[in-house]
Amino acid sequence: MADFLQSGLGIALIIVAQSLLVIMFVMISLLFLVYGDRKIWAAVQMRRGPNVVGAFGLLQSVADALKYVVKEIVVPAGADRPVYFLAPMLSFVLAVTAWAVIPFNPTWVLADINVAILFVFAVSSLEVYGVIMGGWASNSKYPFLGSLRSAAQMISYEVSLGLIIIGIIISTGSMNFGAIVAAQDGPYGIFSWYWLPHLPMVVLFLVSALAETNRPPFDLPEAESELVAGFMVEYSSTPYLLFMAGEYIAIFLMCALMSLLFFGGWLSPIPGLPDGALWMVAKMAFFFFVFAMVKAIVPRYRYDQLMRIGWKVFLPLSLGWVVLVSFLAKFEILGGAWARWATGG
Repeated sequence: MADFLQSGLGIALIIVAQSLLVIMFVMISLLFLVYGDRKIWAAVQMRRGPNVVGAFGLLQSVADALKYVVKEIVVPAGADRPVYFLAPMLSFVLAVTAWAVIPFNPTWVLADINVAILFVFAVSSLEVYGVIMGGWASNSKYPFLGSLRSAAQMISYEVSLGLIIIGIIISTGSMNFGAIVAAQDGPYGIFSWYWLPHLPMVVLFLVSALAETNRPPFDLPEAESELVAGFMVEYSSTPYLLFMAGEYIAIFLMCALMSLLFFGGWLSPIPGLPDGALWMVAKMAFFFFVFAMVKAIVPRYRYDQLMRIGWKVFLPLSLGWVVLVSFLAKFEILGGAWARWATGG
């Protein structure tokens, strides 16, 4: 058996099994994310939310998914059918693919590569193509306008996200998520994490993540009052489900990135308590709660306000932060708080 597992076929089977395990975790989490999102929104509006299907309404997301799967797929007349169906598949597959490099503890990661951050950015930057393809292939003005909005919005805020993460890379000296978490492992627990030395960028990263994933109050590409459902307006049944699943998976990915980059990943917040994957999942759940609360209580921005904040506020601030962190790391200010590579991480 050991010889078989070390053969080419055995290694391929192990990789497939690990990939399926990651996909299973993401898809099961997706059901609870949708349920939690609806429950939190309902609580803010002083109503019950899902409470009929299953105990406490826990199976409502399963029922909704089955409903979309069995519904008839309606394709608009004149639509480019190959591109029309490829667009939601592309959005979903790319959103899941990014999870290949997300670690849950030092060993629980599908691909522990040294350029993990570059991999995530390469994959996530391609997701905008699914949106553009869906809007263009629908052969309708409203989806096309929504896809153009989404493209401009996602590209704008990806620049800020990249510059913010460059500050983390400068402090750590590595683009590997495991090394970034190890650099935050200090004697002070939660106060050793990067959220403290990189505090201004935590807020910018959260807001940029909201805009990057088309999440309220920056859901302009899907603004129902203006564009019905944006680039997805001509989609129904399973293709629509794939678009929505890809969006929620991307949101959960941003929660994982916040946990890894600023809040210690799987590290315990209290010295003496054991580290582990449960801390990582708990932090991701907390940040999704923050995302859901923002959706429930913050009014939507106008599109010109959205673009102005991205290019005239976030871009200069994040670029200035990169310069400042470079200076602080070079001269090891405050005992090297911004230069964890100097002390061996």
